[in-house]
Amino acid sequence: MAAAAQITSVESLEAFRASLIVYLSQVRPLLDEVGNEVSRTRLWLQNDQRQFWDHERRLRERRMEEAKQELFNARLSQFHESIALYQMNFQRAQRAVQEAEARLAQLKKWDRELDHRAAPLLKQTEQLQGFLASDMVRAVTYLDQALKALDAYRQVSAPPGSRSVAAAGPADGEAKA
Repeated sequence: MAAAAQITSVESLEAFRASLIVYLSQVRPLLDEVGNEVSRTRLWLQNDQRQFWDHERRLRERRMEEAKQELFNARLSQFHESIALYQMNFQRAQRAVQEAEARLAQLKKWDRELDHRAAPLLKQTEQLQGFLASDMVRAVTYLDQALKALDAYRQVSAPPGSRSVAAAGPADGEAKA
């Protein structure tokens, strides 16, 4: 039978296992936050911004109608020198309504683009979450079992006169069996 195996660095396996657990505990909330951020952005576009610009458009349309009515009244009256001022006010109000409509159209476009651009990325983050939840947990479990087996092996008494593993300490970062 061969001589005792020389296990030189169980500590490096333990350190790797601990680092893996820390990594998993830090990356999972970050991946959850990615999905939450996309949802918050979608809600902001669909609700907050849409409501704001719908309200703004109605308000601007009301102002445009008032400016149109004032222009109409000025044309009916005999004060032709003031018609230019009313025309400028009406044109300014028209541009404001057009701007609000353009903003609403832009919001609808952004909403569609968000879904098209974010869906593949969200799918990748979900796949990564699945990988972390299953494969990486199995890896930690495997490392636990390997460390227990190596610890049990170290507990076996070494033959008299041979250098014990506990006295040897960590050497080059490998476990040899």
